[in-house]
Formats: sequence, structure tokens, C-alpha cells
Amino acid sequence: MNRNLALVTALGAGLFTASVSAQTPAAAPAAAAPAPVAPQAIPAKIALIAFEQSVFATNEGQVSVQAVQKKYEPKKAQIDTLAQEVDSLKKQLQALPATTSDEDRASRLKNIDTKEKQLNRDAEDAQTAYNADLQEAYGKLAQKVNATMRKYVQDNGYTLLLDVSGQQNPVLWALPTTDVTEAVINAYNTSSGVAAPPPAAPSATRPRPAAGAAKTPAAAPKK
Repeated sequence: MNRNLALVTALGAGLFTASVSAQTPAAAPAAAAPAPVAPQAIPAKIALIAFEQSVFATNEGQVSVQAVQKKYEPKKAQIDTLAQEVDSLKKQLQALPATTSDEDRASRLKNIDTKEKQLNRDAEDAQTAYNADLQEAYGKLAQKVNATMRKYVQDNGYTLLLDVSGQQNPVLWALPTTDVTEAVINAYNTSSGVAAPPPAAPSATRPRPAAGAAKTPAAAPKK
């Protein structure tokens, strides 16, 4: 509807303009266009940054990651418990004597299959939710780190900044001194005032991936 309204408005304006043009004297010739500005070469000062890594490497980023991990610790414990139960049931099935009836074996296999499917569903759901929370935290923080990054390169006279976060970035080699990742992290830590968090406990890890499922990377997309 908006598109049709815009089209009708544009046509109406065109008809109105044509009508007015027919009734008014011809306009004076347009002034000559200004001469194009010639491009000027300036000395290049190039910097590299691993932006994705820098976001979660800041103190605030580490705090955010630990908060997400802590949120999913109860779910991870449930998944680990169910995984241990499935492993135990499989070992019991393997240890059954040869005299065990087919009905008993079939019942045990069905129970294992049911629990294993539940384990996979729970693990996949938890992994998806975990990654979504990490991505949300990344998105919020990336905007603030991006502002600090831009200010840093401008204040230090850089003319070009390349993001080398991705595995397929085009930079094959560069002097270590061109990498400003650590400098931007330090600049953001100073401006944010967030202290470095204590080391995470060994148990503070992401939920167990489902059996046979592809592992989803924790890092969010680029800015």
C-alpha cells in the first residue's frame, strides 16, 4: 500500500510539475558544475585488529562470559547426570549374561534409546540457548568496544584498519607492531572501569554437545 501511495504521489507530482512548466517561462540555464576535486595521496598508516577476540578479551567481556556460563551450570549438571546414566545402562547391557532373555535385552535397549534421545535433545537445546546468550552479550559489548576502537585509531593517526578476526582474512603477513588488538583492549578496560574477573572455575564450561552433533562456535558473528 505504501509503495502504491508513493507511486501515485510521484506521478501526481510529475503531472503537476508538467502543468506548471507549461504555464511558466523557461528557467535560466543551470550553472556549470564545479570542477571535480582531484584525489590526493596521503601517507598510509595501517593497523590490524582481531575484533571478535578483543570483545570477549576485555574485562567486561570476560565478566559477561562467566555470567552466561554460570547461568547454564545447573543445566550442564543435569545433562552430565543423564549422560552418566546412559553410559551406566550401556555397560549393564554389555555385562548381561548370555542367558538373558530377548525380551529383557529389548526392554533395556529401548530404555537406553529413549534416554539417549532425551540427552541429545537436552544438549542441543542447551547449546543453542547458550550460544544465543553469548551472541546477545557479544552484540551489546561489541558496540561499545567498536567506539573505543575507532577513537583509538583516529587519535593515533591510522588511515586504514583491517579486521583479522576471521580465519579467511586477506592479511598473510604483517609487522607485529601493526596489531592494535591489545592496545584497544587496554583502552576499553581503562574507559569502562570494569576490573578483571577472577579465574573461572574448571566446571564453568558450556553445556555438553549432543552426541554426533556439530559443535556450534561460541563466538558471535562479526560486528
